[in-house]
Amino acid sequence: MLKRWLREPLVQFLALGALLFLAFHWWGASPQRIVVTPGQVKSLAASFQRVWQRPPTEAELKHLVDEQVRAEVAAREAAALGLDRDDIVIQRRLRQKLEFLAEEAVDTAPPTDAELQAYLEAHPEQFRAEPEFAFRQVYFKSADAAREALAAGGDPGARGERILLPEDVALAPSSLIDRQFGRDFAGQLETLPLDRWAGPVRSGFGAHLVYVRARKDGRLPALGEIRPMVERELLAQRRKQALDALYERLLEKYEVVIP
Repeated sequence: MLKRWLREPLVQFLALGALLFLAFHWWGASPQRIVVTPGQVKSLAASFQRVWQRPPTEAELKHLVDEQVRAEVAAREAAALGLDRDDIVIQRRLRQKLEFLAEEAVDTAPPTDAELQAYLEAHPEQFRAEPEFAFRQVYFKSADAAREALAAGGDPGARGERILLPEDVALAPSSLIDRQFGRDFAGQLETLPLDRWAGPVRSGFGAHLVYVRARKDGRLPALGEIRPMVERELLAQRRKQALDALYERLLEKYEVVIP
């Protein structure tokens, strides 16, 4: 009687269930939950519609959800097997996601005008406007030839030599001028008089006589002129500080060994 009872499928099923329960309880294991939220389903449907220009059918949506579940299962099982540990691509992606969370907290609290003004005053070198110059130049192979042309008076253009440099330069910042004419060329223009020929001025190519038409001195702009730039730099600094603090806190949990 007992043997026949033990051969009943229902009894065997219940016994197997009891054994599994005891095994899970004994080893501390439990089934993991995978929850697909309504928001995720909506996002999957929206992505499908962006690609195919129509909403998915019920079968297509079920397939999308099934694929989402499979992707989650695969990710969890791969992580459990340690497959992510030596993969530099996965490590970089996980680091990006972790750092994004830290940076997101910074971006949710935009700086006030007082904080921006304080940052501007503490870092004027980042925002100072360069000196600007508008001028005409005539090139000479030697400084002596340039001096002779200047002493002769009048327009020295007829005495100069041809070179692949602009003869007339509209108002431009000193860094752009230096890129065209060579290092420190713009710095020499700061001491020249306005509205008359002067020089010679040295460049990376030779000597020049220069007629400075306009000059704007370098200055620190008011906050209202460059507010987006100041805010961008301040937020960048805060993001870096947040990441530094995050890693300093997390590293306390680890022992780092470098042979």
